[in-house]
Amino acid sequence: MSVSLQDVQTALERIKRYVHRTPLERHQSLNDLSGAELWFKSENKQKCGAFKARGAHHALTQLTPEQLARGVATHSSGNHGAALALAARRFGAQAFVVMPSNAPVPKRQATLAYGATVIDCEPTLEAREAALKACVERTGAVFVPPYDHPDIIAGQGTLALEMLEQNPNLDAILVPVGGGGMLAGVSLAVKALRPDIKVIGVEPLGADDAKRSFLTGQHVRQHQPDTIADGLRTTLGTLNFALIRDHTDDIVTVTDAQITAAMKVFMVRAKALVEPSGIVGLAAVMADPSRFAKQQVGIVISGGNVDLEHPVWL
Repeated sequence: MSVSLQDVQTALERIKRYVHRTPLERHQSLNDLSGAELWFKSENKQKCGAFKARGAHHALTQLTPEQLARGVATHSSGNHGAALALAARRFGAQAFVVMPSNAPVPKRQATLAYGATVIDCEPTLEAREAALKACVERTGAVFVPPYDHPDIIAGQGTLALEMLEQNPNLDAILVPVGGGGMLAGVSLAVKALRPDIKVIGVEPLGADDAKRSFLTGQHVRQHQPDTIADGLRTTLGTLNFALIRDHTDDIVTVTDAQITAAMKVFMVRAKALVEPSGIVGLAAVMADPSRFAKQQVGIVISGGNVDLEHPVWL
C-alpha cells in the first residue's frame, strides 16, 4: 500500500463538505520574536479542534453502507477518537474508541459527547491494541486506524494542499509527528508539488522514535514515551515511516520545557488555545531561531484541545 498526490487531492474533494478549510495565520509579535515570517496552519480551529477530523472523515467516506452498519472502532489518546466519533455520527454509524487511562479529560468528554462508546485501557500501546482487538471481535466493528493507513494519510495530507494555496512562498513547513500520518501526507504532497520547500518533522525528545528511525533508516518502535505532548506518544507507523523516509528533509526534537515555553508565548501573543502536541513546530523555531531566520515558515498547529483544569504550562 502507498499514497500518491492524486490520493491526497481526491481526499480533499471528498472531505471538504465535512471539515473546515482552516486559516493560515501570521502574528507580527511572533515574527519579531523569532526573526522569521511564521505562518500558522490553525488546525486548532478545525472540527473537533484538531487535524484528525480530516483523516477520520476521509476514512469513513471509503466504507460501504454494510461496513458502516457494523460500526467503527479505533484506539486513540483523544483527538482521533473524537474525530472518528463525530464522523461516525454524521455517517450514521456507531463508534467504539479505546482510550488510555491517562487521556486528557476534555478529549475523553468530547469523544463521549459525539456519541462514541469509550473503552478504557492501560496507557501502553500493547494494552490499546489488545483492547481494540477484543472490541472488534465482540462488536464486529470496522477498525479505522489512527494514523498508519492510506485513507488516513491522504486525509491528513489535505492540509498541505491548502497551505500551498494560501501561501505559495513558503520556504519550510514544520509538522508535529507522533504516529506520522500527518507528516507522511504533508511531505508527500509538498514534495510532489513543491520539492524546493523543506518539510521538517518535530517531535518531543521523550518520544523520539521518528527521529531515531529517520537517522538510522530502520523503523524504531516507541515503548515508554515520556512527554507532556499526549498526542505524540504513539509509535511511528510502518507505512508512515516509509513515506517520511522518502519525502521528509529532517526531523528535530524539542524538550517538554521548550514545548511549555512555546505554549505560553503562543497563547499570549496569538490569543488562541493550543495543546502541547500542536505547538512543537513553534518550539522548534524558538529553540533554533538561526536555522529559520528571515524565512517564510509554515507551522502546523495540529490541535487546541487542552485540559484547563490541569494546565501543563503551570
